[in-house]
Amino acid sequence: MTPRSDPPVADDDTVTVATGAGPAQASVIWMHGLGADAHDFEPLVPQLRLPKHLPVRFVFPQAPVRPVTINGGYRMRSWFDIYGLAPNVPEDEAGIAESARRIHACIDRERDAGIDATRIVVAGFSQGGAVALHSALRYPQRLGGVLALSTYLPLRDRLASEASAANRDLPILMCHGRFDPVLSLQFGEWSRDALLALGWPVEWIAYPMQHEVSLPQIADVAAWLRARLE
Repeated sequence: MTPRSDPPVADDDTVTVATGAGPAQASVIWMHGLGADAHDFEPLVPQLRLPKHLPVRFVFPQAPVRPVTINGGYRMRSWFDIYGLAPNVPEDEAGIAESARRIHACIDRERDAGIDATRIVVAGFSQGGAVALHSALRYPQRLGGVLALSTYLPLRDRLASEASAANRDLPILMCHGRFDPVLSLQFGEWSRDALLALGWPVEWIAYPMQHEVSLPQIADVAAWLRARLE
């Protein structure tokens, strides 16, 4: 039998999905990618098949609509502006910081709802994964882990000086497609290596896929979440 996944609850900028039986014992805050919305990863929740005895609240925030330089200034849902994807292109520091503050507020709300910070995982895909890495590693209280899918580490030259002492060894799972045409495998590898060099315990898995989520990856993500939260 597939574990319970309650109908999603949505407000103006967040979708929430509950699994398992009883009140939530853990939370996963999951950011969508560029141009998507808060419903993008909602169908993934039942596919994770988390056990009934592990009630988890999945919180899917929604990025604001803003012009994106790399897409010709076209307005779309975006966590921050992207000027380009070459290694030396400037980054939208203000936009990244704004999104990080919002994710920190989401974490605070989960803690206010009774979830211990160590049982909160911050996750994201593509641009959302960049926000997940940036915000979680700077959060002042110890978290449960970071799940970073098909993404990269933004503002990596500043991480050593800005990282929270509480999350200096936070478990990180990074997954990437070997044939990703949007964010190349090398982007992910650079980010992985930067994190490893600074002492983070990164688990890295590359899949024979493009910029997407695959069934083997879903199984690996589910196993990693159970290991962090059970």
